[in-house]
Amino acid sequence: MCGIAGIVSTSRPDPELTRRMCGAITHRGPDGAGFHTDEHAALGMQRLAIIDVASGDQPVYSEDGRIVAVFNGEIYNFAELRRELIAKGHILRSEGDSECLVHLYEEFGVELVQRLRGMFAFAIWDRDRRRLVLARDRVGKKPLYWRSDHSSIRFASELKALATDPDMSREVHPVALHHYLTYSYVPAPWSIYQGTYKLSPGHVLTWEDGRVTVNPYWRFDSTPRHVTDERAEEERLRELLLEATRIRMVSERPIGAFLSGGIDSSAVVAAMAMQRGEPVRTFSIGFTDERYDERHWARLVAERYGTEHRELVITPDLLDVLPKITWHFDEPFADSSAIPSFYVAWLSRQHVTVALTGDGGDECFGGYNRYTLAARSSRIPVLPRALARVPLRVGSFFAEKSAPGTATRRLGRLLQFAAEPPARRYALMMSAFTTEGKNALYGDELRTQAAGVDSYNLLEEAFLESRADTDLGRLMDVDVNTYLPGDLLVKADISTMANSLEARSPFLDHHLMEWAASLPLQLKVHEGQTKRLLKRAVAPWLPQELMNRPKQGFGVPLAMWLRRELRDLAFDMLTDHTARSRGMFRPSVVRNLLQRHQMGADHSVQLWTLLQFELWHRAHALPDAQSSSEVRCSAAQM
Repeated sequence: MCGIAGIVSTSRPDPELTRRMCGAITHRGPDGAGFHTDEHAALGMQRLAIIDVASGDQPVYSEDGRIVAVFNGEIYNFAELRRELIAKGHILRSEGDSECLVHLYEEFGVELVQRLRGMFAFAIWDRDRRRLVLARDRVGKKPLYWRSDHSSIRFASELKALATDPDMSREVHPVALHHYLTYSYVPAPWSIYQGTYKLSPGHVLTWEDGRVTVNPYWRFDSTPRHVTDERAEEERLRELLLEATRIRMVSERPIGAFLSGGIDSSAVVAAMAMQRGEPVRTFSIGFTDERYDERHWARLVAERYGTEHRELVITPDLLDVLPKITWHFDEPFADSSAIPSFYVAWLSRQHVTVALTGDGGDECFGGYNRYTLAARSSRIPVLPRALARVPLRVGSFFAEKSAPGTATRRLGRLLQFAAEPPARRYALMMSAFTTEGKNALYGDELRTQAAGVDSYNLLEEAFLESRADTDLGRLMDVDVNTYLPGDLLVKADISTMANSLEARSPFLDHHLMEWAASLPLQLKVHEGQTKRLLKRAVAPWLPQELMNRPKQGFGVPLAMWLRRELRDLAFDMLTDHTARSRGMFRPSVVRNLLQRHQMGADHSVQLWTLLQFELWHRAHALPDAQSSSEVRCSAAQM
């Protein structure tokens, strides 16, 4: 596990710039650094040593030195690959997974990605062909950013590494911002900066003498198969989860698990405990507000399996960590569960170097409550477009102006749903700001820049590309292709790597994901029950009390914080001269959101989205000396 960075050019690149890029991400790999420089390439990496601690340094080379690679991640089938490569005559000098890449490239070229089982982002430099290959794992567990001009390409695990280059533009990309305000994250392939991009999950990029080509190599296939024996499927699920967990417990450093008290993380802890000869170390986050506190449920699992269990309660005074979180998240990111995610990673790192998580269980097996809502909304007939304009406007008005849970809010949603097809109905559920809300918010210039760009098209395209045979199945595919890599996996990667901790996710094993994708929908969501097959499969492993509890997201008491502890911060940051002078948003609209929230309406999602953008902009996008130093000073104190 590490962070990577580099430059490849038709002329000689600057190796000192690569060293500065790596220096900006030492938190991803504090155990050492490695560099390669030749007449056209300067590659670097920061290492977090997990496997082959003694001899697993990078970069790695082919026998003749022609192929060079730097690598971030873990290849879980590396032992099998090593045996295959040695049988073919290759000489491997280390005992780990990184060196497999250069020899696999020699054998299979860019198709080597098809042989890999794991999480990864890597760069392979072919000196003879003057070709750079960048690749990212199938679902996007490891990040990779890049920017290119006619003669060179730069890449890095994090944007802050690329931003050490004074020639990089810090101008906000208006389309990326437009999408962020809808989804609370910047979706790939955009980055928040103009001219800089994310490599999308499941894609390979090749650069040869200034020409960039990006191609997909994996597609999530939800074509359903016929199931005749559900008990056999339960047993198969247990087998796959046990195996996916087992191969993720290979480590020369201490290993543990996040334990939230939900089904997914609890099942992973159970799978670890059943295959481990010593107690599992588990870590949980709690709140003083019982509506958000899951420690009771986590303790049930910890007690059942005799884990070494540790907890941390997040109180409002701990929100001083916000500048540090902002500094690590190189783009505006408004999933408020980043706060407990950051803290559980920090707590875990005091005791372990690797932590297993339950990420992916909801997407694979239909765990979100919104899936049942989407199933119910499918009964609402779609009005013809010619008749839909008035109810859409009326519904948007009620939905925007009413607090969640009120009759007028439900009426607004009902009218909106009646005016939209399934994919757009789902987009409305996922939106921080609706299209109408953004149009009201934008200043004149941003409204012009975003004109004609429909953020909901991103979900519609993913919906149409799905091979599932029902609308709900297609919506679950949408999450795998958008929300999972754009939100959840970004949160997991940044929160853990900021604390020099490696996170591994058994539910995101692509073998398990592909098997789960082919299950009939009724084994996932059926008659209001979510995760039907998964719950039945792991019921023998977990306390019955846990199995019967309603789902509780990994959330925070955000609405209350914004009325109390974060009230002054929100008002100050969103209405001061710095925010107003930027001209992106209408001050009257922002102030109205703030005031209405204080009066009882719930605008916490919209306000948090705006606040995270403001914090990010002051820390990263052409920061003035004072705000930049304040953020960096605060970040360094924890």
